[in-house]
Amino acid sequence: MTRRLTGDRLVIASHNAGKLREIAALVAPFGVTCRSVGDFGLDEPAETETTFAGNARIKAHFAARETGLPALSDDSGICVEALDGAPGVYTADWAETPEGRDFEMAMKKTWDLLEEKQAPEPRRAWFNCTLCLAWPDGHDEVFEGQVQGRLTWPMRGDRGFGYDPIFIPDGHELTFGEMEPTKKHQISHRAIAFRKLVETCLA
Repeated sequence: MTRRLTGDRLVIASHNAGKLREIAALVAPFGVTCRSVGDFGLDEPAETETTFAGNARIKAHFAARETGLPALSDDSGICVEALDGAPGVYTADWAETPEGRDFEMAMKKTWDLLEEKQAPEPRRAWFNCTLCLAWPDGHDEVFEGQVQGRLTWPMRGDRGFGYDPIFIPDGHELTFGEMEPTKKHQISHRAIAFRKLVETCLA
């Protein structure tokens, strides 16, 4: 049986500033105040699953257990058709460097692989977002959203984060990196997953 979020506090199980901004903006209309796991001095647990849902559950349950509050996690990534769905759940790993995450490097790596494969245009890809809302007693609700599109090069736009500057959603000409945040929030994979969460747990 589904469960509604009844309190006004929610822990976001992420240190990613871009995700924090987007999620906080999405839950604000429901009178919910967000705090990051970083505010509690917590590191993120190892993501050892091979699916978005599996990793989302790891993060949400860890945060809920450690803080005693409901926690929302987001496991998301970009999947490229010509790369057999890669980087997928390893999207963030592709950006890892000794100095931290470098998504410009990751985007170039992705495009270089497509060039090596001589992948035909349009180079199809999709963003996936899986949200997990977990409670300290172990209950959870999981919601998934996808947005289809194509990749472009060179990078365009300095809005958004991650792979946004090379992803053009279907039906549009701007990349997510060029779009006004309010427009992106209406059509993004995260917005689609979030609408499902709202209908089930917040509305």
